[in-house]
Amino acid sequence: MSRIGRMPIAVPAGVTVTIGEGNAVTVKGPKGELAQTFATCLTIKQEGAEVVVTRDSEEKEVRALHGLTRALLSNMVVGVTEGFSKKLEIVGVGYKVEKTGNKLTLSLGHSHPIYVEEGDGVTFEVPDLNTIIVKGIDKQVVGAVAAKIRSYRKPEPYHGKGVKYSDEHIRRKAGKTGK
Repeated sequence: MSRIGRMPIAVPAGVTVTIGEGNAVTVKGPKGELAQTFATCLTIKQEGAEVVVTRDSEEKEVRALHGLTRALLSNMVVGVTEGFSKKLEIVGVGYKVEKTGNKLTLSLGHSHPIYVEEGDGVTFEVPDLNTIIVKGIDKQVVGAVAAKIRSYRKPEPYHGKGVKYSDEHIRRKAGKTGK
């Protein structure tokens, strides 16, 4: 059996989990509400202050969905209680970020500034000119927005310039050698 799939999900106080028809799950908490529909080949039950995911058969697809469903449910519970965040760093001379209202203005060496708007439950924090913190309750959306911002200027291996995750390590190349 899936090691992750059989672990119960603890539901903290202040969070309500509603399991509807066809495995439609809604999780409400202090930070907001998330809803998602899961595969019907799995059984999702709430037992006291825990949610348990069990599978009905031992087919390969069902076994694969077991751990995934449990992980997605766990991320929903963590998202509505604590939220998720990704920290991005901007490295390079003249590269900077500014926040005006609910819009980010990125200056990344292009001929024009790049604008990114908040939305889909995602907010931005800019503690300084070279740091962006993307926050939200949906882990998938936070990761997608952070990846989109990073894609505007990926870090390059020779000087390390670009937008990178704070925990990302850039493998550096030597470059040309002079005679």
